[in-house]
Amino acid sequence: MTDTTARPPLPRAPVPHTLEKTLAAQSAGFGADADDVAYDVRHPTYLGEWETSVPNKHWDIAQDDMDEPHLKRRLAITAKHPEVKELYGIDTNTKWVTLALVSTQVALAYAFGAGPWKDAHWGYMVAVAYVVGATITGVFGVLIHECSHNLAFKTPILNRFLGLIVNIGIVFPISASFRRYHLEHHTFQGVYGKDPDLPLAIEWKLIKGSKVLKLLWVFCFPFLYVLRGALMLKTPQTWEIINWFWTISSDLAVFSLCGPRGLAYLALSLWFGYGLHPAAAHFIQEHYTWNGGQETYSYYGSLNGPFMNIGYHNEHHDFTKVPWSKLPAIRAIAPEFYDTIAYHTSWVRVIYEFVMKDELGPQSRLGRHFEDHKNGRATIQTVRKSAKAE
Repeated sequence: MTDTTARPPLPRAPVPHTLEKTLAAQSAGFGADADDVAYDVRHPTYLGEWETSVPNKHWDIAQDDMDEPHLKRRLAITAKHPEVKELYGIDTNTKWVTLALVSTQVALAYAFGAGPWKDAHWGYMVAVAYVVGATITGVFGVLIHECSHNLAFKTPILNRFLGLIVNIGIVFPISASFRRYHLEHHTFQGVYGKDPDLPLAIEWKLIKGSKVLKLLWVFCFPFLYVLRGALMLKTPQTWEIINWFWTISSDLAVFSLCGPRGLAYLALSLWFGYGLHPAAAHFIQEHYTWNGGQETYSYYGSLNGPFMNIGYHNEHHDFTKVPWSKLPAIRAIAPEFYDTIAYHTSWVRVIYEFVMKDELGPQSRLGRHFEDHKNGRATIQTVRKSAKAE
């Protein structure tokens, strides 16, 4: 079994990433089985040649001089396994999961705020919020994610409406902003100033390798997640404004129906679900670098069941048109692309290692300049045009 501590060596072309040199690498036999992507020396698994950034040893996040790997890996996989495109589409069950979980969470808010548990000890409510509420909120994040990629309905507007329904159980207007910034993350993965998922410099400069501060960082992650987007200082879009009014209205409805304790239950569920909770480990699992050369990681463990396969992150980035229920099928179709790179098998272990290992921290990420990303991406068309000219 491949894990996050090691990966098999892959052939490297000993040449810079320029068109002339990559064509030379191509003629030497690197990736000759897929013409559209063969020029890239990272072919076929698209692992880079950079080293991880280590707290107290390096003073910046790691940097790559190429584009993000997922578009090219998708081309490599579809060239070899064209049947993977049959997985594209929507999952109609997503709306039913949404209705069931939103109803459950609102019912629990009512139970603690105005129902049979309104006089229960606060400690009991906090425990339920962590065990049950945070778990449901973690799934809410997956549902909003599916809606962001239009994987619940065929029409974008219905996906937006379903995202608003999910947002009823979250108390903070997340759905529309997540859609906006998450799609930018896919387009500009790791690009400085454009990828809202990159940590702020103050995060890794302040925390470095401190175990106590890393634990506090994980606990406060819900706040940091919002802060990163806010500091990009973008003008709110129409759907974000709609989301704000919708969420304020739903919060007032919950407050009226369930009282302050009911609203507090939902707020605690949100904080726990996106903070120090096994379900929130995927925020670290996805792009924090355990190994040099690999910037995206999947999780293959039992919690993929209740959390709708959110752990299949490499598969998702490679094929954003595949819904949550079919992500494991991508790995089954093309195991040579996924079983040969590092992956996680425990979310609890992800959090433990992130906090306890000196070589890991908020700076364990990869960045790239926009020009490098653009030039790396442009070589796809350059190589195609060169082939036609011949």
